[in-house]
Amino acid sequence: MIAYDTIIGTVHISNNYFAKLIGHAVSSCYGVAGMVPRGRQRLAELLSRRSMADKGIRVKGDINSISVDLHIIVTYGVNINAIAKSIVHNVKYTVEEMTGISVDKVTVRVDGIKTE
Repeated sequence: MIAYDTIIGTVHISNNYFAKLIGHAVSSCYGVAGMVPRGRQRLAELLSRRSMADKGIRVKGDINSISVDLHIIVTYGVNINAIAKSIVHNVKYTVEEMTGISVDKVTVRVDGIKTE
């Protein structure tokens, strides 16, 4: 959770908000077939029904900048480099426009290819 003080009070931005925001930005990119949960997210997925939009996302940072780690599955036959560039651009733009927090780094890890 990221928190910062303003004249009116304290603003808290939860990790869940970042996960949903980034998940929607990633899933709107052409060629992304899905996202893959990692670590504790895999256990949480077994215990609850979560949408694809917030799996496989890890956000670290503070009010000055954040770094994002993504685990995705791509569609067979698409250029992985082009998909990764599109994701990085889309995530940076979306997060900076919606929160005002700069994105220092976006790491895209391709964990699989969907053939059907």
